[in-house]
Amino acid sequence: MSSKKTTAVAETQAETAPADVWSAGCPSRRVLELIANKWALLLIPLLRGKPQRNNELLRKVGGISQKMLTQTLRDLELNGLVLREDHQTVPPHVEYRLSPIGLSLSRTLIAVDRWAEANHAQIDAARQAARERA
Repeated sequence: MSSKKTTAVAETQAETAPADVWSAGCPSRRVLELIANKWALLLIPLLRGKPQRNNELLRKVGGISQKMLTQTLRDLELNGLVLREDHQTVPPHVEYRLSPIGLSLSRTLIAVDRWAEANHAQIDAARQAARERA
């Protein structure tokens, strides 16, 4: 069997097999990689409300560079989590909003964000105690 055919068969099997995030070859791993990005974790919940422009997002997410914001929005759009609407005006007016699947993910990520806010002090204390033991 040619390598092209072998790859096609493997991809078909991966698509029809039940998802298993613990399996190295599972496509769900790519999804986890996408959403585990710290900027995606922050941007997706921010987009849950109304559509927002690039500069709005840049102001709201402390520490993100324009380059990383653009790259993250493109990745999220490419993967169907974010929708980009260009109003075709001068000056340019582009807005970003969540797709339906992005909206469903935002509910989970908002819970993760709230958990991080509620528990950061305990994590910091554990980190400090580990440094002191070392």
